[in-house]
Amino acid sequence: MGKVSARSEQILVSPIQKLIPLAEEVRARGTKIYHLNIGQPDLPTPEEGLDKLIHIDANILGYGPGEGYKSLREKLVKYYKGFNIDFSAEDIIVTAGGSEAVFFAFLASMNPGDEIIMPEPTYANYVGLAIAAGVVVRPVISHIEDGYKLPPVSEFEKLINNKTRGILICNPNNPTGYLYTREEMEQICSLVKKHDLYLFSDEVYREFIYSDGEYVSAGHLTEIADKVILIDSFSKRYSECGIRVGTLISRDKDLREAVMKFSSARICPPMLGQIIAEASLDVPESFYKNTYEEYLRRRDCLLEGLNSIPGVFAPVPNGTFYAMARFPIDDCDRFCEWCLNEFEDNGETVMIAPGSGFYSDTTLGRDEVRFAFVLNCEDLKRSVEILRKALECYPGKTI
Repeated sequence: MGKVSARSEQILVSPIQKLIPLAEEVRARGTKIYHLNIGQPDLPTPEEGLDKLIHIDANILGYGPGEGYKSLREKLVKYYKGFNIDFSAEDIIVTAGGSEAVFFAFLASMNPGDEIIMPEPTYANYVGLAIAAGVVVRPVISHIEDGYKLPPVSEFEKLINNKTRGILICNPNNPTGYLYTREEMEQICSLVKKHDLYLFSDEVYREFIYSDGEYVSAGHLTEIADKVILIDSFSKRYSECGIRVGTLISRDKDLREAVMKFSSARICPPMLGQIIAEASLDVPESFYKNTYEEYLRRRDCLLEGLNSIPGVFAPVPNGTFYAMARFPIDDCDRFCEWCLNEFEDNGETVMIAPGSGFYSDTTLGRDEVRFAFVLNCEDLKRSVEILRKALECYPGKTI
């Protein structure tokens, strides 16, 4: 009789995924759910991308090059120059979404048993992909009290040993919305240089920075130019999660050749997705401006509402479309499930993400929840109202 792999058993099902079957049952009962649990933008995909798909100039949907279409990569070079990041088309490998880019980066740069340091809370898929690659995650914990700023360098130094191969950051950060300062990026740069590490930097939310803070890309850190592996995706900025197009970018030729072995093994990135992605890079500046302004309104709407609820604390996120909040609750998993299954207000309820799912140690974040402000302000206000009423009668309330 067959048995599943030990590797698969080590990968935990995210609390968000656990709630999906329950949400389907609740919806089938006729209850309306406001989805604040997942980063699926509700804003329209650019007309440029959709029009190119509808009028595709091809009569055969065939394979493409393993590294992605050159025309797309050349257009991306111009896009990055807009942020003063200098890459060549050869530095860029197109992947099936940002997650595949992370996975290939791990496989190409680390051996089973090697270690990677990640500030937490962090995007849960990083941990799952690391386990799948046989890589050990060593977390450093950031805290809600100071807005989830980067932990002191000394906390990183404590974890570095002869198995440490890299540091992974998400900037701006999912799930916290934190934007790393220049000083923090320079500290990371010094660590990478001192210990000869890789810096994996997921920067898919660079368009969504709401403060006067400076966006410092890992691509700007010229001292460690050949040690940076930058991860990107079309999913968020263009509302194109379903086209599954991302990028892995490195100036290290040997690393790229290693990545290409995995890229070739899966043949090529999505053809249709690349066509849509390339066309989407032609959007006018007004597209970015309108998207930015809408998310800024939503952020302010959500944060004002959350921080008006007694016992709730939500630091202001300076980037992304996510916010973390501390709730006066005994257990975030229980609370999120209870909101779905046992509570409703006039036939409506909310779905939010338990904070525990963003830590390797799931005993952490038990009173935290993450919000994706991907609904319009009217729906966000209604969601906050539902949460306010839910907390008034939640049996595990702590105040």
